[in-house]
Amino acid sequence: MGSAKTVIVTGASQGIGADVVRAFMERGYNIVATSRKISSAGTFTNSDQLQLVDGDIGQLDTARRIVGTALDRFGRIDALANVAGIMIAKAFTDYTQEDFRRLVSTNLEGFIYLTQLSVLQMLKQKSGGSIVTITASLADHPMAGHGASVDMITKGGLNSITRSLAMEYAKQGIRVNAVAPGTVRTSLSKGTPEDVLRSESPMGIVTEPKEIARAVLFLTESQTITGEVLLVNGGAHLGRW
Repeated sequence: MGSAKTVIVTGASQGIGADVVRAFMERGYNIVATSRKISSAGTFTNSDQLQLVDGDIGQLDTARRIVGTALDRFGRIDALANVAGIMIAKAFTDYTQEDFRRLVSTNLEGFIYLTQLSVLQMLKQKSGGSIVTITASLADHPMAGHGASVDMITKGGLNSITRSLAMEYAKQGIRVNAVAPGTVRTSLSKGTPEDVLRSESPMGIVTEPKEIARAVLFLTESQTITGEVLLVNGGAHLGRW
């Protein structure tokens, strides 16, 4: 199968995650794709190249089943794309305890358990590996009018652990990077007027999910990029416009 490498993609049933799966399919990877209800979503079907796993990414049992599927079906794990994530945008004082718990479960626990198990397998294989996580450019570059402060605790934490793990596993050849999108045309942006979406970067272009998928693929296939948080936001981090 092409390169015969195996990648796990979370949050894979729609939006950015679905385009990440398609990008890896085109490159000949074996893929384990997961989301809460990916089997019934109708986006993908099981094949010799692609295996679907349903489950809540915030649960350790889900991570175990994903890794077990990868090893049973394809025998190895070469890369992980942590795409699954939720965003809750509201005024800081409006966040509830339930909001915070949901953010931690999906965005942080969803990263930790599956990444731990994937790294353990990569260490066993002794052939390096790649982890790429989707975060958010707002984590390091807040914008007026975009209330997402508590959400950004989780996304900023992912940026931090990306750098920490890159250093921790550099000698073992496991590279760890992140892609930090700005405004992307997904189901989350539906209902927002086009001119408003375009106003959110100096380029005046709304990023398509395929562009984020290209960034994930680029970092996955790099030889020496590690500890990088790649901003894909039309220059919105550069300042006022």
